[in-house]
Amino acid sequence: MSHDRPTPAELAEAVREFLEREILPALDDHRLRFRTIVAINGLGILQRQLEAPPAGPGEPDVAELARAIRAGEAPADVLETLKEHVAAKLRVANPKYLEHYR
Repeated sequence: MSHDRPTPAELAEAVREFLEREILPALDDHRLRFRTIVAINGLGILQRQLEAPPAGPGEPDVAELARAIRAGEAPADVLETLKEHVAAKLRVANPKYLEHYR
């Protein structure tokens, strides 16, 4: 069933922004601040996962690719394939790392 707005990504964004703008500035307890920052980061990851396009048929089967590498049968474009695979993961986990190292 399709749901109306807000979408799951929009809900995650709203909660993340509330924690970041309203709650975090009001916290004096260091432990609670740290845990709130962890929650904010987790919600950011969730939001990016929900907004990411679904894996398509062109996506590499990393288990099969790992088997081929271990067997010494790596395809010629293995380095580019792995770089793009890692970049796709970083776009969700922490896009700032990807921007920093490109």
